[in-house]
Amino acid sequence: MSVIVVGGGLAGLSAAHTLLERGANVLLLDKQPFMGGNSTKATSGINGAGTQTQQAAGIPDNSNIFFQDTKKSARDLARDDLIRVLTGRSGDAVNWLQDKFGLDLSKVARLGGHSQPRTHRGDAQFPGMVITYAQMERLEDLAVSNPERVKIIKKARVSKILKDDSGAVVGVEYVHSGKTNTAYGPVVLATGGYAADFTEDSLLKKYRPEYWDLPTTNGEHCTGDGQKLAMAIGAQGIDLEKVQVHPTGLVDPNEPDAKVKFLAAEALRGVGGLLLDNTGSRFVDELQHRDYVTGKIWENKKFPIRLVLNGPASKEIEWHCKHYSGRGLMKRFESGDALAKEMGLQPAVLKKTFEDYNKSVRTKQDPFGKKFFQGEWKFDDMFHVAIMTPVLHYTMGGLEIDAESRVIDTKGKPVPGLFASGEVAGGVHGANRLGGSSLLGCVVFGRVSGDSAAAYLLQSAAKAIEKAGGRLGAVAGQLGAPTKGTEPAKKEEPAAAGRSGGKEFTMEEVAKHAKKDDIWVVVNGEVLNVTEFLPEHPGGEKAILLYAGRDATEEFNMLHDKKVIPRYAPNAVIGKLKK
Repeated sequence: MSVIVVGGGLAGLSAAHTLLERGANVLLLDKQPFMGGNSTKATSGINGAGTQTQQAAGIPDNSNIFFQDTKKSARDLARDDLIRVLTGRSGDAVNWLQDKFGLDLSKVARLGGHSQPRTHRGDAQFPGMVITYAQMERLEDLAVSNPERVKIIKKARVSKILKDDSGAVVGVEYVHSGKTNTAYGPVVLATGGYAADFTEDSLLKKYRPEYWDLPTTNGEHCTGDGQKLAMAIGAQGIDLEKVQVHPTGLVDPNEPDAKVKFLAAEALRGVGGLLLDNTGSRFVDELQHRDYVTGKIWENKKFPIRLVLNGPASKEIEWHCKHYSGRGLMKRFESGDALAKEMGLQPAVLKKTFEDYNKSVRTKQDPFGKKFFQGEWKFDDMFHVAIMTPVLHYTMGGLEIDAESRVIDTKGKPVPGLFASGEVAGGVHGANRLGGSSLLGCVVFGRVSGDSAAAYLLQSAAKAIEKAGGRLGAVAGQLGAPTKGTEPAKKEEPAAAGRSGGKEFTMEEVAKHAKKDDIWVVVNGEVLNVTEFLPEHPGGEKAILLYAGRDATEEFNMLHDKKVIPRYAPNAVIGKLKK
């Protein structure tokens, strides 16, 4: 028997790896064609208090300080038991990622609502993508090298949670390739939130109808599946009206009304970015809690709102600026005069804004209450600028869980055999989530749910042995193999020449294939026909359409490891670029 993990984002992956460490077998079901979920989109980093990185940098942080920051952010809905788990295990979670998966989390930033720098990321790529892909690739390797321990089924939509006569969860029904199948075992739900729940039975519409028309940063898969499935068998929902609207969604000038928007990483404000209204004025402490900043944007009503980074801030977070600029979501200006012209302002207006801000930097007395600064601004500088709008982002509500990630029923009791981690679980963040705590919640409660599900499986096996009169063979297979062998066997990636078949194409030929129903791109000298791949791309169709008929190497390498193509899209390679 395996533990069934539903959802292939970071929470599900962390649960799966923990289960393997504890000796359990894993069946992972994900309704998407590719695992990763919204976790891959996280752009700021992962929080951790008392980490190796912080200690090396001399940052005087600890889990108690982090607990107080989180409790303050959660406000009247603070769940001390869950917050203590989140913050108390945060340092170990970050260290685990570094030690087990060899991840670079050597940079630490201070985001809004944090009293210490504790949001970890690496030098280059989006931390959410790096962290999630590392776990995803390790698990996929294990599914190949140890198929008796790990089985992954994609495009598998769970339709029902199964219970026995005692009320314990014993498995799930799921639909795959048009057929309904049944799998048996304890269940860990890691299906994400409902901030893209525009379905007929939408939780978003039921609990926050006034947010129904807002754009979202979430993938279309975030429709509250896990919450609905569990509540259908008696699980308790909690804080379902607590939906976070992030203040900084990126507005595409070419598609200003697009329903799905990219998120401007909170780290952009963490490194010193300023929010300016259409008069060129500041109106808020940029490092306040997300809901506070969103409220000030709506209260101010002077649109468009621009996020402006000066030269030092742009350099500090250069990769993000290049990425957003490449997508046409951010523009670079070589001087304050050029920026003022773009905003339709006299240069003197923008100069005064910078001078007033510099006074706050020097005196530490900011009219908007800002306490943490990254230095003074110069008018004679270069700037990166993007237009912002509030966007549906994170759902704090979900299934009620206890400190062991057990799902609680409507009578206040744990549902035997059912666990939840990540955004599907409510109550962890209260009324507002701190930036950097979404990835943390996935890893921490993914590991907690893995521990608890493994212990539950062991207890179930022990009861079965006792019932069978102590005969171990009567329950063979209920537990997984020993933890030995959970590291994947190394395997060769297919050679490029073997995939491309020796054909060569010129860029002129590639450029002819630049339509939605006929798309070629070039990546690292290989020509790919990505037409069939378009609807399945985790980043959405637009991420590919931007580079239709073009060389996408720079953008691709900014986001992916080179082995992504041979692993996930080997059949897309049709030849090489002719030199």
